[in-house]
Amino acid sequence: MPLSAPSSRRSLKHTRTIRVEGFARDDGLWDIEAQITDVRTSDSRLASGIRPANTPLHDLWLRLTVDTGLTIVAVEAVSDAVPYPGYCDTIGPAYQKLVGLNLMNRFRADVKHRIGGVAGCTHLTEMAQILPTATMQAMVGEVFSARDGVEADGNTEKPRQLDHCHALRTDGPAVARFYPRWQVMPIEGPGNEST
Repeated sequence: MPLSAPSSRRSLKHTRTIRVEGFARDDGLWDIEAQITDVRTSDSRLASGIRPANTPLHDLWLRLTVDTGLTIVAVEAVSDAVPYPGYCDTIGPAYQKLVGLNLMNRFRADVKHRIGGVAGCTHLTEMAQILPTATMQAMVGEVFSARDGVEADGNTEKPRQLDHCHALRTDGPAVARFYPRWQVMPIEGPGNEST
């Protein structure tokens, strides 16, 4: 179901597009490539000059190379269009600080700590924050099973997606139906009473 119809007339002023693609490499690693593009429908008057309408104000790329344990082994950041050429587009090397982080272990907090604020580009850093779930989507069925906890390598462990969203909480009905061996009974007590 799409969003409801707007309540008043409106005109498009800005489009932000975020695209993420996951690639299985022949060496067993995975490349997760993300691109963020900002385009305005009218000229943008910036301190650095005028950016004509319908040309990218931002066109930024980030590639994470990860192993099947979701640890980052290489990073590349490129800025093809930026509002302040010669300044914004010099931050790419800072993203090497992501090497060694694991996408499923404090990744978002570590990203903010290592390249947040003036240590990075607001838009590249924001885009990095969505890559854990995009990477999981790319690897499902290839590295991780979407089934009841049997990984592609034969290991049996709790599926990674459980307890990371409201639908797949282990004390909820979706887990009871689709992942019954991982279901836990809800804890009853103040604020947790069953109805």
